Amino acid sequence: MLYLLFTVALVMTGGCNRKTIYHHYEHTPLAGWEKNDTLVYQLPAAKERAVVQRDVELRVSADYPFRSLHLIVEQIIYPSRHTRLDTLECELVTPEGEMLGNGVSLYQYWFRLPDISLNEGDSLCIGIRHDMKREILPGIADVGVRLTAY
Repeated sequence: MLYLLFTVALVMTGGCNRKTIYHHYEHTPLAGWEKNDTLVYQLPAAKERAVVQRDVELRVSADYPFRSLHLIVEQIIYPSRHTRLDTLECELVTPEGEMLGNGVSLYQYWFRLPDISLNEGDSLCIGIRHDMKREILPGIADVGVRLTAY
């Protein structure tokens, strides 16, 4: 029995090597997120050198008219001004019309970006905009960014 408890404790602490260093949502009007409206996330300076896992999170209503969402994610690391541009294709709805996310009235989604390395003192500015043909995109309630260091 003691061996089992020790094993469970060891497994549970193994996942504790990661820590959330930033997690924030920006709201968009449910009536429509304008194509030229870039959501901006300003992260404070890193306290130590770290490899950072980056996730984009979405809250989407059933009113969203498409199966997927294309996002442009631009990141600038300061003070080096190193810029990285990522394009995400977010699959939200099955071909049968079922939402793939978790939820009832708003559906939650998570999409991973490639990891980046930050040095001590680096800060990060992230801008996210949609890249859909429609100028005003209804049904996107919130767009979030989560950074986890490990």
